[in-house]
Amino acid sequence: MIEPLADTPQGVLGFRVAGEIHRDDYDNVLTPALKRALDAGDGLRTLYLIESLEKMDPSALWSDAKVGFDLGIRHHDAWVRSAIVTDVDWLTRATRLFAWMIPGEVRVFPVNELEPAKTWVAGA
Repeated sequence: MIEPLADTPQGVLGFRVAGEIHRDDYDNVLTPALKRALDAGDGLRTLYLIESLEKMDPSALWSDAKVGFDLGIRHHDAWVRSAIVTDVDWLTRATRLFAWMIPGEVRVFPVNELEPAKTWVAGA
């Protein structure tokens, strides 16, 4: 599941990720929110609180690839900062390893540093 994360600083899109990820999570939550922010023209500042990641449907993987191409490559300069907040060890290592592929600045924070992550991604 991907759902909007409440209580993020103004100008920051926050998402909570937990359990199984499905295509609908991209089609109905993540992609529309990113496109709306992109259309607003203020730059993309995103925060992902990933509590668990048990399974991703193959259709969700395809949606993830499409978002990466459509919004990541085509609008590379729009991405300002992304904060990945998680205690999932393999995800922390993978994000650090592939951070060079993510547009804008990227940092990984442990869950107990959610508030500093919000401050950093907001640019304060």
